[in-house]
Amino acid sequence: MNQNRTFTMLKPDSIEQGNMLPILNMIESSGFKIIALKYKRMSKDEAEKFYSIHSKKPFFNDLINFITRGPIIAAVLEKKNAVEAYRNLIGSTDPNEAKNGTIRKKFARSKGENAVHGSDSDENAEIEINFHFDNEEIFN
Repeated sequence: MNQNRTFTMLKPDSIEQGNMLPILNMIESSGFKIIALKYKRMSKDEAEKFYSIHSKKPFFNDLINFITRGPIIAAVLEKKNAVEAYRNLIGSTDPNEAKNGTIRKKFARSKGENAVHGSDSDENAEIEINFHFDNEEIFN
């Protein structure tokens, strides 16, 4: 497990609003190195596997419909204490509760359409990175 890596996904709302470059710029300006980047559309099957932890929650079907309605950008980020640093950069899931200067405060529409995903632990970062990327797709 690499404590200096984390995973992020720019969600369809970010792409639809034309915010992918401003968000990627915020990430780089905050000292993260982008070591893998992929522009893709998740299939329903992929989305259900990726979000399987939420499969019993009432919002699961809405989440799957949202994440598959358009393309996403998946990325591997590198920085010291990457997971914690990135969670601080993205802010609270609810943009109304997010601190000024965070990605979600600036770009999220709502708690459901919150612009970006960020790994919540080193273990999940490794799982999410491996879900979206093969080793040869990651450069550092």
